[in-house]
Amino acid sequence: MRPLLQVESLTKSYGDLVLFDDISFTISEGQRIGLIGANGCGKSTLLSILSGTEGSDSGNLIWTNGVRVGYLPQAPSYPAGMTVMDACFSHTNETIETIRQYEECLNTHGNPGLNDLVAKMDFLKAWDYERQVKQILTMLGITDYAQPVAQLSGGQVKRVALANMLIMKPDFLILDEPTNHMDIKATEWLENYLSAGGITLLMVTHDRYFLDRVCSHILEIDRQSLYQYDGNYSYYIEKRRERIENFNAEVKRANNLYRTELEWMRRQPQARGHKAKYREDAFYRLEKVAKQRLREDNIKLTAGASYIGNKIFVAEHISKRYGDKVILDDFSYTFSRYEKLGILGDNGTGKSTFIKILQGITEPDSGRLEVGETVKFGYYSQDGINFDDGMRVIDAIRSVAEVVDIGNGDMLTASQFLQHFLFSPEKQHSHISKLSGGEKKRLYLCQVLMRSPNFLILDEPTNDLDIMTMQILEEYLTDFKGCVIIVSHDRYFMDKIVDHLFVFNGNGQIKDFPGNYSDYREWKAELDKNDKAKQPRAKTEKKGLPAQKKNENRMTYAEKREFGLLEQEIEKLENEKKQLEADLSSGTLDIDTLTEKSNRIGEVINMIDEKTLRWLELSEKQQ
Repeated sequence: MRPLLQVESLTKSYGDLVLFDDISFTISEGQRIGLIGANGCGKSTLLSILSGTEGSDSGNLIWTNGVRVGYLPQAPSYPAGMTVMDACFSHTNETIETIRQYEECLNTHGNPGLNDLVAKMDFLKAWDYERQVKQILTMLGITDYAQPVAQLSGGQVKRVALANMLIMKPDFLILDEPTNHMDIKATEWLENYLSAGGITLLMVTHDRYFLDRVCSHILEIDRQSLYQYDGNYSYYIEKRRERIENFNAEVKRANNLYRTELEWMRRQPQARGHKAKYREDAFYRLEKVAKQRLREDNIKLTAGASYIGNKIFVAEHISKRYGDKVILDDFSYTFSRYEKLGILGDNGTGKSTFIKILQGITEPDSGRLEVGETVKFGYYSQDGINFDDGMRVIDAIRSVAEVVDIGNGDMLTASQFLQHFLFSPEKQHSHISKLSGGEKKRLYLCQVLMRSPNFLILDEPTNDLDIMTMQILEEYLTDFKGCVIIVSHDRYFMDKIVDHLFVFNGNGQIKDFPGNYSDYREWKAELDKNDKAKQPRAKTEKKGLPAQKKNENRMTYAEKREFGLLEQEIEKLENEKKQLEADLSSGTLDIDTLTEKSNRIGEVINMIDEKTLRWLELSEKQQ
């Protein structure tokens, strides 16, 4: 593969903060590379340096002659007055330059050079260029091409800028968080587009399915160094684990030897011979290794939540519209204890409005909401909050609470809680102004969780978070003893956490689907396949009526999925019931624990009855 770029001994720092030091790597034609690292490690800065928009402290970038680079920053912008289509024609490439020359020629008396320009337009297939631009914009969810860019949201502006990059077809594409604020439909289209081959790519993204399906190589910035992995995200996870294990083993060996060598150093006289001097130099090299911190990649944070009663939340006949646009149409639902619900839907279908209505932030047009007395909401908004940049990180958390209950009577201080979310003691005492965008989002998440809510509502919580933070959050939410509602376009995250979905189909229609995102995608693919198969037989529909009648009582895909889940849930509840019965008959419980477990066993028995009844209903359809 032809190398497009060689990076040699690159170093970048801001004052005392060193992002990366003396890193080197090569990017070759056809490689699709994912850049991974913790928030604040310098990923976006590295992309800026490679794109030429920022300088390094030292090092060299050696480009192959004639390489055209396309760069999508995290927050692109366009001059005032531009429309969407203007923005897509605002860059310069050979095709756009030829189109401009052709249009100027048509407006010039005598049309000088017209024949040559027509031939060049034919050669570049420029006649079809505008249609291609519109096609890409549409696939990314932008359909009003004449709309002023100033009227678009930040996420929409980013998609316009992405379309701009894709239509340019540069030799080397640099993308910083391309899927942020992008719905799943657009994300999957982009996934297929970038995987099609022929594209050389370096990108930062938190979307692990996207990394797995698009990237052929991974680069990781870790502790100011760069590590390279010749495989996709799954390969990276395996090899990174091996690297960390080897590192920890080396540090432990160095520590054991260091104690012996330290004793030798203390016993030696000041004047030393050549061999002793060599051993002394080796001691200082050993000391450097031994004093490194062991890596703790499997950080486990027990989830705590304030007590939540039997009555959680009831929504009855909720409707909401803005003008002609229907957001909710006669929506009713009763939330259960410990429910973990995911919300899916295209941008603009009302997901964020829905969760604001649930919390009373936005009023419905009609209907009734009834919230249980013990419910304590914790709301993470995708808009974030404005921190006081002059405040220290630790003070931002202490302003919420000094300690947090993580369950079973265990408490964490504000500082300990921050460490679980990867804020080192040094970072905790730095000012918020020095945090990266992703670190500020992580701090906001810590503020929400420090309040010990028992009903979490998270609106796009994974945007701008690094992958390690997302893994910690996933562990936390999996064990969380309360209700969780998640709005997210992160498919991997949804698969890990939620047990059923609300799918927003537009026009106020919401489908309750029993399963996670992958289950839904499989069901949808099967549904689309069946719909396609039915189309040619539309004219003979009447002849098929008896068979259709016969199949009416058969289980749908969703019901099959629900049936399987019910069996697992009933078994789990039966096991919990047995354990509770054993605890209650042990005679070792204090009065508070006895009361709590007595209440819980009643709930478990009711849940077993409800789920068994539903299982029997579905089992009749299976026969």
